[in-house]
Amino acid sequence: DVQLQASGGGSVQAGGSLRLSCVASGFTVDLYTIGWFRQAPGKEREGVSCISSRDDSAYYTESVKGRFTISYDNAKNTVYLQMNSLKPEDTAVYYCAAALRPALPYLLTASGDMDYWGKGTQVTVSS
Repeated sequence: DVQLQASGGGSVQAGGSLRLSCVASGFTVDLYTIGWFRQAPGKEREGVSCISSRDDSAYYTESVKGRFTISYDNAKNTVYLQMNSLKPEDTAVYYCAAALRPALPYLLTASGDMDYWGKGTQVTVSS
């Protein structure tokens, strides 16, 4: 079966860094677009970043550009989200998701197009 497991969340002070990992099983990530989404209390889920090795492309929501970097390691079947210069507004539960479709910017606003979801990992940034 297809499973996604997100980890790496925690509590940091503003300006700190965290590295999230999404380990996939039941499929190889090179065949899928992998996206990171987040949801804060009282807010809708929003796309953060997505990547596809198949399409050799990656996209980010404007609020994280220059601070977050998405990458993958096909040998480990893992996708990462390196988060630097964290801000309190980054506080949320972060989820990874997979879709058998090309990576395009619209996916960050179309979470319903993602086919598989993992459980989230909490990121808390204090000021």
